[in-house]
Amino acid sequence: MVAYHDQEWGLPSRDPRYLFEFLILEGAQAGLSWSTVLDRREGYRRVFRGFDPVQVAAFTEVDIEAALLDPGIVRNRAKVLATVANAKAWLALDDPVETIWSFVGGQPIVNERKGMGDIPAVTDEAVAMSKGLKKLGFGFVGPTICYAFMQATGMVNDHLVTCPRWQECQGVRQ
Repeated sequence: MVAYHDQEWGLPSRDPRYLFEFLILEGAQAGLSWSTVLDRREGYRRVFRGFDPVQVAAFTEVDIEAALLDPGIVRNRAKVLATVANAKAWLALDDPVETIWSFVGGQPIVNERKGMGDIPAVTDEAVAMSKGLKKLGFGFVGPTICYAFMQATGMVNDHLVTCPRWQECQGVRQ
């Protein structure tokens, strides 16, 4: 978890595959600890073909059943089905990156959090993202999941101002 925080969490990204990966991983995390999903990240990458939305959207019932038997992921039928549906919805977007980033006005929201108690579970932007993505056919994208996604991908900088990563995460990874 420390390496994930220190090297990845909160760094703004506009990489479509990375954004798709985190949309899926955050949905998979629903009801579980983040470490449960992070520990299975390589399993998710393997099962969902490197998070290539074209390949995931083409999953057949055989692929879905194989995923549900794979101990490398959380074997939840609703979450696996949502992953396939999300890949299809992702591919239906003209510009998925632009769509995702539109919920924060195209630029990271840089918060100045002083303590862990200052970090909300949901914001208005996350509610808007959730509603917008659901209208577009996405699943497992409730407001809390959307806010965690925004934090993980740097759409929102929620590192505490005392954390060295707060300043570092104001750049954008392409």
